[in-house]
Amino acid sequence: MSKQPTERKRRIPQQARAGASVDAILDATLQLLEADGLDRLTTNHIAARAGVSIGTIYQYFPDKKAILAALAERKAVAVREGIAELVIHEPGAEALRLIVRALAESFQGSPEAQEALLDASARSGANALRQHHEAFFASIDGRANLGIELTPERAFILTHAPIGLLRAAALEPELGLDPQGLEDELVRLMEAYLWALGARTPG
Repeated sequence: MSKQPTERKRRIPQQARAGASVDAILDATLQLLEADGLDRLTTNHIAARAGVSIGTIYQYFPDKKAILAALAERKAVAVREGIAELVIHEPGAEALRLIVRALAESFQGSPEAQEALLDASARSGANALRQHHEAFFASIDGRANLGIELTPERAFILTHAPIGLLRAAALEPELGLDPQGLEDELVRLMEAYLWALGARTPG
C-alpha cells in the first residue's frame, strides 16, 4: 500500500512528458507540412524540428502515415469540441455563423497540407468519422436547445453538408473562392435548412 502514492506520482510526470513529446511531434509535423509539403516530410526532419530523437518518434508512431493520422485526429477533436461548446453556450443565429467560421478555419493552410490531412483522415476509415459524429452529438445531448427533432438524417446533413463543401473548396483553390463570401453562403444554406425544419432562429 505504501508504494502506491509513489508509483502514482511517478506515472503522472511520465504521462505529462509523453503528452508533451507527442504534441511537439505533431506541431513539428504541421509546420514542416505547411512549409515544405508532403514529399519532403520525413521522420528525421520531424524529429529535428520537434527537438526529440528519432527513437522518440518511433516510440509513439510506427511511420509518417501514423503521425499524419494522429495530426488529423487531433485537429478533428479540437474542432468538434469547440463547435460543441458553441452549440451549447451560443444559441441562435450568431452561433451558426461562428460554427461555420470555426469549420472554415479548420481548413485553412496550404492546399497540399490540407490534402495530406484529409487523405490521412480518410485512411482512418468511415468508422473514425462515425465516432466523431457520435461523440459530437453525445457531448451536446441534453445540453443544447436545437429547436428541432434531430433525426439521424438531419444530424447527418447538418454536420456533413458544410464540411463537405469546405473540403471541396480547400481542395480546389483554383476556384478562387472568397473566404468571406463562402462563409456568408454557407450560413445562408444552413439557415435555410434550419428554417425549413422549423427552427426559427432570429436573423
